[in-house]
Amino acid sequence: MKLSRKIFLLSAVACGMMVAHDAAHAAHHAPGDPADEKARQVLAHMSPEDKMSLLFSVDGGGFNGSVAPPGGLGSAAYLRAPAGSGLPDLQISDAGLGIRNPAHIRKDGAAVSLPSGLSTASSWDMDMAREAGAMIGREAWQSGFNVLLGGGADLTRDPRGGRNFEYAGEDPLQTGRMVGSTIAGVQSQHVISTLKHYAMNDLETSRMTMSADIDPVAMRESDLLGFEIALETGHPGSVMCSYNRVNDLYACENPYLLNTTLKQDWHYPGFVMSDWGATHSSARAALAGLDQESAGDHADARPYFQTLLAADVKAGRVPQSRIDDMAQRIVRSLFAQGLVDHPSQRAPLDVVTDTLVAQRDEEEGAVLLRNEGNVLPLAPTARIAVIGGHADVGVISGGGSSQVDPIGGEVVKGPGKKDWPGDPVYFPSSPLKAMRAEAPAAHITYDPGTNIAAAVRAARAADVAVVYATQFTFEGMDAPNMHLDGNADALIAAVAAANPRTVVVMETGDPVLMPWNSSVAGVLEAWFPGSGGGTAIARLLFGKVAPSGHLTMTFPQAESQLAHPDIAGVTASNVFEMQFHTDQELVYDEGSDVGYRWFDRNHLKPLYPFGHGLTYTTFATDGLAAGYHHKQLTVTFNVRNTGTRPGVDVPQVYVGLPDGGARRLGGWQRVTLAPGESRQVSVQVDPRLLAHFDGRHDRWAIPSGRFRVWLGTSAVDDSQQVSIHLPARTLAP
Repeated sequence: MKLSRKIFLLSAVACGMMVAHDAAHAAHHAPGDPADEKARQVLAHMSPEDKMSLLFSVDGGGFNGSVAPPGGLGSAAYLRAPAGSGLPDLQISDAGLGIRNPAHIRKDGAAVSLPSGLSTASSWDMDMAREAGAMIGREAWQSGFNVLLGGGADLTRDPRGGRNFEYAGEDPLQTGRMVGSTIAGVQSQHVISTLKHYAMNDLETSRMTMSADIDPVAMRESDLLGFEIALETGHPGSVMCSYNRVNDLYACENPYLLNTTLKQDWHYPGFVMSDWGATHSSARAALAGLDQESAGDHADARPYFQTLLAADVKAGRVPQSRIDDMAQRIVRSLFAQGLVDHPSQRAPLDVVTDTLVAQRDEEEGAVLLRNEGNVLPLAPTARIAVIGGHADVGVISGGGSSQVDPIGGEVVKGPGKKDWPGDPVYFPSSPLKAMRAEAPAAHITYDPGTNIAAAVRAARAADVAVVYATQFTFEGMDAPNMHLDGNADALIAAVAAANPRTVVVMETGDPVLMPWNSSVAGVLEAWFPGSGGGTAIARLLFGKVAPSGHLTMTFPQAESQLAHPDIAGVTASNVFEMQFHTDQELVYDEGSDVGYRWFDRNHLKPLYPFGHGLTYTTFATDGLAAGYHHKQLTVTFNVRNTGTRPGVDVPQVYVGLPDGGARRLGGWQRVTLAPGESRQVSVQVDPRLLAHFDGRHDRWAIPSGRFRVWLGTSAVDDSQQVSIHLPARTLAP
């Protein structure tokens, strides 16, 4: 570790421990907060032992054959409320795409799954994200759960990350707004949502031991900014600290992350829970800002926040006031999110309505990457060869703690893999069946794609070939490369050689390399499509709904273009070996230039850039202008639908600072227009995107000078730009 980072680390520990009590208290002792006052009233009648019991949840059952505890429903964790407190028990469930049923422990545990987080984020539609969150929040509430471990906001620093599909992408503004909107939706149903995994949990490789080393200023301008914006947008009741170390300190006992940044600078009033197995101490973690140990009886080496923490209090190593603060934060969130006044009530799920929400989410989030010769939308009377991807029965999903048991059961029988996370799960939403339903006059055949010669024959006999290709990614392991699964690349190349009117539908958890890209006519990135995915894909292919998604991750031409072309330890043979591979330090020397910023800084040309997305009509923009009034940069422009059908455009505003550096997404607007319709659009740029973080003075600083403003269809679009002089200004952290 560099000397400067070591010096920062020592000062952060000292400062963080000092603010552990007084500054943290200031966040939620402001007058006029009714949830705070109600929490104080409840805790005033609670014994020290009862307060301590709020700080420790137990395993909820299902993992490694464990059973549900008394009172628990069978889930990630359970916390019994103190008797006579009037507080609800905490029934804590994974995760961000729907209600998980670990090891099928609940006989009625199937639920509706959203498409992947990347799909929701690729809609660039905060209203859709909120509606999606409300759907899974409602299903949680109807299933008896009141804490949902959803709200993944880690930036996708590496396109091979095993959990990227749970997150939103590589930009802090886009991630913060979209994830925050999903959190707000969940909590509208009186269910606490959990912002996670705080922070820098950007890889699965060595995630339990590695140190993510990054300059604190760069971290504030990238990964932490995403979390900050998500907090402001969604107001989550809880934040989950991550497994990994950050600048040598475990995230769950890192005072810079938990006390200085989260509770002091951001004035966060809620509570911090640990990830499962991420607690490593009692006094050190409590003083650093951890408020609740998760499933500590099962996941951690010791139950730290039970007798060990009680002994720390008795010995004076942890003041009773800190325990009071921890309990206050937890109980406050119960009142703030309505868990006390609106206790969950088990009821049948509205599967039809909820599946329609998941379907719309996928329709908005799927990204049309390529459409040569307007091969899409498909003609309703065409001869179509559908090939591969188990499209005859369903759509693939990502694995791990976000996995949802499909309603209707699993439709693809795998080899019976015993290791985590098991075989890939396919939801019973068949794109083939949906395509036939959408176009009954079309002649649609199916070939499984397992024999390339047979697939080629089917393609030659068709007007259009539609190849479904998958990439299974999952929690616990990063992808060893950026290729599609199995023989998909060879299959696509052969089919495209036989029929140039080939469309590829990709169901992936990450961006992938596409060596066949220039040989095919169309590419639709469907991500992991969710419970309504088959119908959504069919409607997109036939034009019943026009694609409107735009990428939130850069698709590189080669892995050599990445900031870190190699992942040390990614070739581990199993999840355990990968998670504990080495005590390595991963130095993020690219700093805040994540994804498209890295490509911009190094003048690299991607295969498909951040922000890219096509549709079935065309748009034009003009009249770009930038104004600065009342300390706010506002960008205005006109958008016009120049095509022949209704459509959605997502014009994006990027900014460049006077001292150079990579461009930054400053804002966007999602605009729906009829043919020939035009509209003036106004985008306000978040002032933090115009600033550098001043670590020495703990504040944001906008430099004086001339700023560049781009209006484009992606992060590489330089066609329209203006400049504007802004005065120097500082902002609170």
